[in-house]
Amino acid sequence: MSKAVQVSPAADWYSQHGKMPRLYVPAAFVAGSDVALPDGPARHITRVLRMGEGAPLVLFDGQGFEAGVRLVEVSRKQTLARVDAVWSGSGESPLSVHLGQAISKGDRMDYAIQKAVELGVAAITPLYTERGDVRLKGDREDKKHAHWQAVAASACEQSGRAVVPPVHPPMALQAWLAERREPLRLMLHLATGKAFDRQDRPAAVALLIGPEGGLSENDIAAAQTATFTPLTLGPRVLRTETAPIVALSLLQHYFGDL
Repeated sequence: MSKAVQVSPAADWYSQHGKMPRLYVPAAFVAGSDVALPDGPARHITRVLRMGEGAPLVLFDGQGFEAGVRLVEVSRKQTLARVDAVWSGSGESPLSVHLGQAISKGDRMDYAIQKAVELGVAAITPLYTERGDVRLKGDREDKKHAHWQAVAASACEQSGRAVVPPVHPPMALQAWLAERREPLRLMLHLATGKAFDRQDRPAAVALLIGPEGGLSENDIAAAQTATFTPLTLGPRVLRTETAPIVALSLLQHYFGDL
């Protein structure tokens, strides 16, 4: 007698409905209940995608759960989706990487955050470093912080992650270094390092990426005092938004799920 094949709720939902929009909605998903979509996602699916009542889509709550839903009300007042199925997301890496990224100008920071999230980073802290030329204060810092968190959420929508990694408020490098407890701590620096030549697989990694001009001697000394190991990525100098992509890819290859 053949064994019955167990089909997961996610696989069953996708097999029934095929490819569909996937949106971040920070709400509690309960099968049979209705979820009111926030203004942003509601405008996107009704005005941009022109989806109407009965249309299926997938929501994720940012905490690890996904839901297969159908639109049951599309009006000027609200957009409601009914939850048909709930399941645990499966896009998280077994390797927890906390990225300390020196703040860069313009779209470069957005790009670094977006790609880091796609590559499975667990947390990101924007850093003020000695050679960094971006200094945010007050409302400007708050707005940038909120914007970067939204960039992370959008990257999760695209990449299939159900957990939105936190983008912490910007802080000084010294303060970030003092908080580190990860067993493996790496900083990008033009020096010979053997970070991947180890027998054990660390569960958590702290990764420090400097600004365009590189980490200063004071920053390097402070990181080394905090037991950060220099890591080089080859003979070519990478931009500050390119370096985390390469470093995270290598970390996920050696210790994660790539």
